[in-house]
Amino acid sequence: MSDVQLDRIAPLHLDVEVLEAGLSVIVDSPKDRGTLDLIVRRPAIDGREILDEAELSLTEGVVGDTWNQRFSKRTDDGSPHPDMQLNVINARLSRLVAGDLDQDRALAGDQLHIDLDISHDNLPAGTRLAIGTAVIEVTDQPHNGCPKFAARFGAQALRFVNVGVGKELRLRGLNAKVVQTGTIRAGDTIAKV
Repeated sequence: MSDVQLDRIAPLHLDVEVLEAGLSVIVDSPKDRGTLDLIVRRPAIDGREILDEAELSLTEGVVGDTWNQRFSKRTDDGSPHPDMQLNVINARLSRLVAGDLDQDRALAGDQLHIDLDISHDNLPAGTRLAIGTAVIEVTDQPHNGCPKFAARFGAQALRFVNVGVGKELRLRGLNAKVVQTGTIRAGDTIAKV
């Protein structure tokens, strides 16, 4: 496990031409079986820990993560949204916008970075994915880029993931929930169930 300094700014703030040139690599992500590339736990608001292994729980998502303590504008009472337990991002996209250093990629705030096509067409809401001994389910809750994403990776990167083909391919990521508890490890196969 390693902690991430959140006062870091990812060294890359790519222009739109470079981002678009990287799109072909992202589009070539595996469709049915991929790899869990990076696990990130958020032990505090704006805190990040890179993990080699994590437990997934029905009540906590990633055990030790603060999802279950976070306010949600999408619930009537502001409680954590049950369909937003896990934030999942395409690992090829996180490498494109942040570079190869895991500590820079972790700044995105997503707990799971996976080498798998996460587009709406490939992983519609309700799709289940097996990782290690756990199973997660893609939910219908959108996962959009925010000002923190822009501050860390640049305004061009935010627009790239949130608009047009980026939105269609779900480049900013997806939301999921745990449906079977279990242990996951970086390098595990992730596969459609």
